[in-house]
Amino acid sequence: MRIAQVSAELAPFAKTGGLGDVCAALPRYLVAAGHDVRPFLPLYGNLRAGRDRMVPVGYAQDVPVRLGPRTFTFSLFTTELPGTSVPVYFVRCPALYDRAATYTADPDEHLRFAFLTVAAIESCQRMGFSPDVFHAHDWHAALLPLYLNTLYAWDRARFGGTRTVLTIHNVGYQGTVSARAVDDLGLAPHRSLLHRDELARGRLSFLLHGILYANALTTVSRTHALEMLSPEHGMGMDPYLRARAKDFVGIVNGIDTAIWSPATDPHLAARYDADDLAGKAACKRALLEGLGLPYAASAPVIGVVSRLTGQKGLDLLEGVLPDLLAAADVRFVALGSGDARLEAFFADLARRFPSKAGFTRGYDEPLAHRIEAGADLFLMPSRYEPCGLNQMYSLRYGTPPVVRRTGGLADTVVPFDRRTGEGTGFVFEHATAAGVAWGLKEALTTWLDRPAWARLVRNGMAQDWSWETQIRHYLALYARLHG
Repeated sequence: MRIAQVSAELAPFAKTGGLGDVCAALPRYLVAAGHDVRPFLPLYGNLRAGRDRMVPVGYAQDVPVRLGPRTFTFSLFTTELPGTSVPVYFVRCPALYDRAATYTADPDEHLRFAFLTVAAIESCQRMGFSPDVFHAHDWHAALLPLYLNTLYAWDRARFGGTRTVLTIHNVGYQGTVSARAVDDLGLAPHRSLLHRDELARGRLSFLLHGILYANALTTVSRTHALEMLSPEHGMGMDPYLRARAKDFVGIVNGIDTAIWSPATDPHLAARYDADDLAGKAACKRALLEGLGLPYAASAPVIGVVSRLTGQKGLDLLEGVLPDLLAAADVRFVALGSGDARLEAFFADLARRFPSKAGFTRGYDEPLAHRIEAGADLFLMPSRYEPCGLNQMYSLRYGTPPVVRRTGGLADTVVPFDRRTGEGTGFVFEHATAAGVAWGLKEALTTWLDRPAWARLVRNGMAQDWSWETQIRHYLALYARLHG
């Protein structure tokens, strides 16, 4: 199949979270399965990697494109996804993308991503590439189905057989702008296709119009797809998703086992696998000593790697961790940044318990790997979690997760039953301090039962949440659209 992908992020070039990982993994594994995939993203001013390896695409240089009353000029550059032969295409438009941050609060933020979708369509035309599927990710690319049906409806020769898929990674981000932006977006002649009630309220949502016009909709876990149909989790999109329910599916993200594998991970002090876990003990010691914390084999290490936001439920730890650290011989290590109050809480925790707690502000990829390997438990108390990747990394690294039953966490972590030896982690129901405390108590009690703990660790490591497995669900969806 021929597949074009449009996204705001693609690791390692541009990444602020899981979106970048997924948008890199999908083309990698689709190409490995024999398909022709062409991902597009902006050439940001703060691009993290790969700029020195890019080459210009000769037939797409200094291309003027009119969008509403403005004309922007873009040039296309390409390089390969590291370690693969997958070409990645970068839209260079200095007027829109030469900025210090991937995302901004600038008044033209909506134009930056509307233009990305238009430039991707224009690039396909110049390549002579007719996608079987145009796969758009999140609100940034959600206008693509509408643009194909309006601004590019004339090009039936190129796009007459193209179907569109919109994947909603986080429904909380909807790309909502003033209704006055209709002209800027080039949609004034097609106002009749826009949601009238939204316009009457003075707003226009990119995500809503993607939901209305994409041929198929996906989100990143089965449970979250069901949650999004409810007012509690649909963030205002639930009535539109219910209307499209037959076209809406949940597909759990995979993990990239070329990057996340304790048997080959270059960031670890020692390698290990389910047959020989000695390296995991070495990783625990190296993690703690690297953070200036004393190592004790008997003291379990609780790890967190996360954006520090209310969505992640980390504020619930304020009512749990101080008492736990005061009463028990445990270690706690956290890596992340975000909400200033949460940053201050974790920093204060490290000051109050200097021999038990460590906090690293920001994001550090090698340290994230070392926490996954060196921790004994991985904590994810999310209020909602569309998919989550860290719990799957943790399973693979033999680090049982403690999670709330929501979204992808519910789909990927099975509660451990010491009587039967079945299960992969610890799952609590309620997004409360009491819920977190219950989950940690279950985990720490099981930790003391060493045979049960060994069984639990190996259960998790036997799970297969790899992209090699998960990619078949996307291929089935693409095939169904052309069935």
